[in-house]
Amino acid sequence: MRLVVCTAAWLQHRRWRYRNHLMIPIHEAQQTVIEACAVLPALPTACEIMNGRVLAQDVVAPENVPPFTNTAVDGYAVRAADVQSVPVVLRVVDTLAAGAAPTVAVGSGEAIRIMTGAPMPQGADAVVMVEDSVREGDAHVSLSRSAKVGDGIRDAGSDVRVGETVFVAGTVLNAAGAGVLASVNARSVLAYPRARVALLSTGDELVTDGSPLRIGQIRESNLTMLDAMIAASGCDVNNLGVVRDDEAELERVLLDVVEHCDAIVTSGGVSMGDFDVVKAVLSRIAKMHWMQLAIKPAKPFAFGQLTASDGRVIPIFGLPGNPVSSMISFELLARPALRKMMGHTVDLLRPTISAVLDAPIRRKADGKVHYVRVFGGFETDGRLHVRDTGPQGSHQLAATAMANGLAYVPDGAGLAAGEEVNVYLLG
Repeated sequence: MRLVVCTAAWLQHRRWRYRNHLMIPIHEAQQTVIEACAVLPALPTACEIMNGRVLAQDVVAPENVPPFTNTAVDGYAVRAADVQSVPVVLRVVDTLAAGAAPTVAVGSGEAIRIMTGAPMPQGADAVVMVEDSVREGDAHVSLSRSAKVGDGIRDAGSDVRVGETVFVAGTVLNAAGAGVLASVNARSVLAYPRARVALLSTGDELVTDGSPLRIGQIRESNLTMLDAMIAASGCDVNNLGVVRDDEAELERVLLDVVEHCDAIVTSGGVSMGDFDVVKAVLSRIAKMHWMQLAIKPAKPFAFGQLTASDGRVIPIFGLPGNPVSSMISFELLARPALRKMMGHTVDLLRPTISAVLDAPIRRKADGKVHYVRVFGGFETDGRLHVRDTGPQGSHQLAATAMANGLAYVPDGAGLAAGEEVNVYLLG
């Protein structure tokens, strides 16, 4: 009897080790997926749509910004020597608006009324703000504040000088950066394009039209969630909707869309089920890796490549059907790969920060890292404090909606309140 018990335990242990041997650590899966995704060819891109895009070239300024010396304030252009002793009354010889070219020079004892951005007139070397002035009739102004040479003036090239390298290749431009391109007349630059991502979900049980549910049916949520996540990653989304569990139909859709996209994201049909048409079709038409990840949730994940008729190799990200699993798979695997495709070289993954647990996280040892949805904020100690958002099932999207991070909980019994935990920041 003792031998039987020991043998059974040994076999159970061996089976557990075998199962875990087959599971892939998340960092290995990330490396495999990211390395397999090629950077998209750079294209001429208008500066108006450069926000969030990555430059593929250095940008050298062909002209100065500002292009001429101008006033930084509304006021009076003067000779600094005339306003050293105040109050002083000067004769107003002209008014100069932004966009107008000066036609009158400022002489000794004179001033020109000038508006912000207007070119500095000849003879003037300072500007006194209008708040420090009182008009005395039409032809004179009394100034109550002195000025030194250069006060209130912006020199030509004080922002950007001609020949200066404004941005280097690889820079991710924000809205201000796009404005800089416009200011130096770089109206079109080489940049990596937004990835065109085709999105589809599979399953005869999915309902999208708002009709009453029958037994066995559920409302589709992954498409809505993933559409927003893909767009937030900087991609253009082609949402193909739900494709029914029909191999011929799914194959037709995939072979058609591969000609017009840079990547494909699918939801559902990558687990160990007997009726997963996604697995059957992709195994036939694409080069696929069917992975079991050493994480929870999001254990099943598929990655592959489908070749278009023009020779382009299109990556396929096969996400699980459970909503939370789908979300985490996209965050940890698809999103960084898509960012690489769009020219990003750093921060492919969102930042991770050490946080303090305000409540315990319980779990059982299973050979997997658990990504626990958490919510928190910075406290008076300067540390991020978090706690779980509630139910952690892979189908429980409502609790996930409240999360602003994923806590990395290693294999074991969990973590106690007050312990440190690494948190992958969302949003």
